[in-house]
Amino acid sequence: MSQTRGPLGLVRGPGESVSEFVFVSPDPDQSARIGEFVYFEDPAVEGGVRIYGRVTQREAVRLWPDEFMADPDIAPARVAGLLGFDRDATARSNTDLFALTVSILGYFDSQVRDFINPRITPSSGLPIHLTSSAELTRILNAVAPTAAGSALVGDLITRAPSEVPIALNVAAFTSTHLAIIATTGSGKSYLAGVLLEEMMQEKNRAAVLVVDPHGEYDTLGQMAEEHRTRFASNGYLPTVRVLQPDQVKVRIDSLSEADLNAYLPDMSELMKHRLREALKRVRTRKDRYTLNDLLKAVEETGGDPENGSGRGSKEDGTTQALRWRLESRLANNSLFTDNEELELTRLYQPGQLTALQLNEIDTSEQRMIVTTILRRVMKSRTDSIKNRGHGDANDLGFPVFTLLEEAHNFSPAHEHAVSSPILKRILSEGRKFGVSIGLVSQRPGRLDADVLSQCMTQCLMRIVNPVDQAKIAESIESVGRDLINELPSLSRGQAILAGASVNTPVLVKVRPRITAHGGQDINAPQEWRSYEPRRRRTAIPRDMGNGRRPDGTVR
Repeated sequence: MSQTRGPLGLVRGPGESVSEFVFVSPDPDQSARIGEFVYFEDPAVEGGVRIYGRVTQREAVRLWPDEFMADPDIAPARVAGLLGFDRDATARSNTDLFALTVSILGYFDSQVRDFINPRITPSSGLPIHLTSSAELTRILNAVAPTAAGSALVGDLITRAPSEVPIALNVAAFTSTHLAIIATTGSGKSYLAGVLLEEMMQEKNRAAVLVVDPHGEYDTLGQMAEEHRTRFASNGYLPTVRVLQPDQVKVRIDSLSEADLNAYLPDMSELMKHRLREALKRVRTRKDRYTLNDLLKAVEETGGDPENGSGRGSKEDGTTQALRWRLESRLANNSLFTDNEELELTRLYQPGQLTALQLNEIDTSEQRMIVTTILRRVMKSRTDSIKNRGHGDANDLGFPVFTLLEEAHNFSPAHEHAVSSPILKRILSEGRKFGVSIGLVSQRPGRLDADVLSQCMTQCLMRIVNPVDQAKIAESIESVGRDLINELPSLSRGQAILAGASVNTPVLVKVRPRITAHGGQDINAPQEWRSYEPRRRRTAIPRDMGNGRRPDGTVR
């Protein structure tokens, strides 16, 4: 859609707030859609600079008279002609009239690359113009869509495909965190895949870990081949690693007291006290300790020499119960080991995406894995920034980005999860250490409000649930009420981008994936039709209970 030759309409007056105005337009080609960008030039406002705004409401103020529409088989224009109206006077541009509310963004300051709101509405009668596509591409994107540090998401919904490409600023969302929120089936994992494809291009070469509870991201392994044929330059090809649950190891001595209290079942206060004492004992003796070392320290807390209590005492029984919990949960679980752990540089490398598939283990173990990895990442990056790195396999000398699918499971709103504290710490402090988080969730109402509010870039897709809409309005300041109201009507693959990575909230149609999408729903009727049993029985069993064969005939 190119810029119109003349004005769309004229300003009628201010809107309900100081940041709104209303203009009137016949809009014959329906170019002034909801979400469209317009501008005016008022000598009384900032010396006549171009002031931009977004159409937020559209209301008809004059249409064909109802009498002209009595017969659906006869066009209103034909009725008007039969009644003697001039043909030009009955054209749509002279019959339909709309009042359009515009939210003022302000003039665009190219130095700060942001909109400055003049806090004053335009004078009545000023012409309103449609902003050209080239101008929108320049002022909406915080970084040019093809430049280094960009992630092309898609195109502006109100314009033709590819006419106004919209990109996120990768530097912004990898320092101030990202949230992708949508209901099931709206395309949130698809959008996440698009962003990951962009981050792995030569212009970004990101170091990314994806925590994948459903096994949806293994198709990103196609990226190397796609880059070889589409994007490869200077010999760069991205690396994609997919790790299965049996490849994940958590070292026993990396678990904190809070980790163990959360993971061990039905811990009494006395058991927690015993555990605390045992951890103090074992840590004063060794920097690295095994499960057996910890169990020995637990046994030592069982008796109290001063009051003569022995193995039959209440305290000793509590200690034995604690020992049983430690052995049953840690000794018999291949996830926990005395010496092994995933090296951080195996998980993170510039130009590498690691998909950590956790779809075969329960939520408590998923949380434990995420907790220990993120805690180690935060320590490694803190040491690196403060020049305390050791140059070993756990020394991360570069910023890292971690994407968490099903984020509401790792920081739930009304439940204590062992992974919540480290997530909150990274979201509040990680920026200065180059540790960033991306959250993907289908239920923002179940996600901790503090966690969601710390994500300064938001990608919002279709959300129908009023509770989830209210949580977004409460937690995300950069998304206006008019855009919140758009959430239920968004189609699959459409998204609102807002926050630090774009200059103003925009509605986009997400671009096609380069790699195959791994989160497709199962087509049950198709699988039913094509199903072949693994083994066929040689004889048809007879129904012995009602005198009829399985096909319904009488014996």
